[in-house]
Amino acid sequence: MRMRQSLTAVIERNTTLTGEFTTEPYEVAWAGEARWFVRVLGATGRSPRLIARTQISPDGLHWCDLDGIDQTVSPADGPLHSWPAADFGGWLRLRGTVADEGPGRSPDEAAGIKVLIYLALKA
Repeated sequence: MRMRQSLTAVIERNTTLTGEFTTEPYEVAWAGEARWFVRVLGATGRSPRLIARTQISPDGLHWCDLDGIDQTVSPADGPLHSWPAADFGGWLRLRGTVADEGPGRSPDEAAGIKVLIYLALKA
């Protein structure tokens, strides 16, 4: 019987995301399973939400969307959010936007979400 290998990497730590963003890439070629965890530590704005999409790369330099599915992280829905990534290549990262479409928001008020982003991997 073979013991499965696993690793959890902290991709972003205490990072406040605003506007468009990409996370640090992580090499995952050895893994067969991956799961993103986004922990919301705080938020600014009226109704901020983070919209993220998993991206893949063969070399860590050139990127494309994995599955075309947007994941929405809303602080109002709780502090921890998660989704899987399957059939990926050598590298993973998140690309996304922090939006705030709350009523009465001024263009000067940038929405922000402070997060910890983990990538859990299993071979």
